[in-house]
Order: sequence, then C-alpha cells, then structure tokens
Amino acid sequence: MNNTYPKTEKLKSKTTIDLLFSEGKSVSKYPLRLVYVPIDLEKEEQIKMGVSVSKKYFKKAVDRNYFKRVLRETYRLNKHLLLENSEKKYGFMFFYQTKDRLTYQEINEKTIQLFEKFVASIKE
Repeated sequence: MNNTYPKTEKLKSKTTIDLLFSEGKSVSKYPLRLVYVPIDLEKEEQIKMGVSVSKKYFKKAVDRNYFKRVLRETYRLNKHLLLENSEKKYGFMFFYQTKDRLTYQEINEKTIQLFEKFVASIKE
C-alpha cells in the first residue's frame, strides 16, 4: 500500500469545502470528527482530504500547525482503511475538536476507530 499524501489528495476546492459544510454528513470519535460527502473526481483519485484545528482551542499557530501535522500523518498511515472499504469517491474534512493535548499514539488510535466507524456508516 502506498502510504503517501500527495498534492492530488489535498482538499483545496472552495466549492467542495462549501459542499462539505452545507450537505456533508459526519461521524465522530471524541475528540476527532470526520465530515464527508460523495463527490465527482477526475482521474484515478478516490479521496480528497483536508484537516482543521480550531483557533478557539489553540490560540498559537504553532500549536494548531502541530496538531494539523499529526492529523495528516495519522491519515496518511491509516488511509488504507478508507480506500479498501469504499467504492464511491469522497471529500473529507478531518477536525480536531478539543483543547486537550492528546499524544500522537492516542490520536492515532482515535483515527483508526473513527475510520472504522465511517466505514460502518457507509455500509448501512
């Protein structure tokens, strides 16, 4: 499995982001939240992913950037859970929603649980 997070997988389209916030569904596993919406993608891409950490919880950009890096890394290492179990193409937004400073291991465990919960929700 290719464990990369290439530029083609990064969610940058304003229209897709607006669609996520207006029509997206979400699954949560405290303190993480995944908002998703089926989208039409060109080429062989299957996923578009963006990450977000609230300024409300982390005032300093250094702290927000650290947690965004951790979220991207946990996504990169566990995205096979999403790719193997979904037929449709999705746009995702991945949120860190607490002021608690979890360790990398805790965030990684929660990410795996969140992705499994997402897979279960789309199978229904």
